[in-house]
Amino acid sequence: MNKADDRPRLIDHKRTQHGEKKYVCEVCDKQFTRKNNLKAHKERHTGENVYICGQCEKWFSTKSGLYQHMNIHRSKFKCTECGQCCQSSKDLAVHMRVHTGDKPYKCHMCDKAFCQSGDLNNHMRVHTGEKPYKCSLCNKSFSYSSNLQLHKRHVHSNIRPYDCPYCGKLFTTNGELKCHVRTHTGAKPYSCRHCSERFTWHQQLKKHLLESHNEGTCFTCHICQKKFSLSGHLEIHIRRHEGVKPYVCCECPKLFCTLSELKQHQLVHSDVRDFACGFCARSFKHKQHVLIHVKTCANKLDLADMLT
Repeated sequence: MNKADDRPRLIDHKRTQHGEKKYVCEVCDKQFTRKNNLKAHKERHTGENVYICGQCEKWFSTKSGLYQHMNIHRSKFKCTECGQCCQSSKDLAVHMRVHTGDKPYKCHMCDKAFCQSGDLNNHMRVHTGEKPYKCSLCNKSFSYSSNLQLHKRHVHSNIRPYDCPYCGKLFTTNGELKCHVRTHTGAKPYSCRHCSERFTWHQQLKKHLLESHNEGTCFTCHICQKKFSLSGHLEIHIRRHEGVKPYVCCECPKLFCTLSELKQHQLVHSDVRDFACGFCARSFKHKQHVLIHVKTCANKLDLADMLT
């Protein structure tokens, strides 16, 4: 056989067998050995759910995602409590802990417990401070891979393909958009298992369980004895007591207590416009500005009835 004919096979062998990954996604930096795999992966960033499950009508952005989902419907391991199907008896046993409340994996440094060992391993980084995931663009480190991916999208990418149909605000992920839309629709997907109360946000449910049913972990401020259901909220609360402002604006000397306060302030210096008009695509920095503009734009196009 001609050596020239062997070259493509050799190249393909090196990529698949020795980990050489030359195809890189420009959105999230994930690497692939084959061009087709990169192409399929990119579908995840388009935000277009074009593949639908014929059994439950759930939508997916990739064909592979749909195929993986279909395995659930074919599974014989079905939860008797909620009907969810799992791929194995082991997965079903883990899922059942959601209903039983069983959390066998306990942290030896605090009183938190988890359903899965992987969740405990991730939690331990809160105590150890380990941050193994480093951004290749700014060297900032993160405890979790998902936080690194979100950081790259928010900080190093201007791609915001998801826009709110109610106010035009733009988002980098579909999950952020879905959470935001609840502020317009009033949807309350989180229900209390002890009473009839429902909540818009998971954090509201956790607070309710703690205050009304004495369920969950309570974090108490040592200064004023105020109680919190999340340790992160307690940390922010104590900063306000102590006047600590760790977030510094890179454009001016202003300091802030929380990252969200810093981001809100940075709009003063930035050209980022998160709110877009659904009629003409003009964008704005602030929500109130786009709402005023949308009414004007609708009147000009004789579409004012759509806003009522």
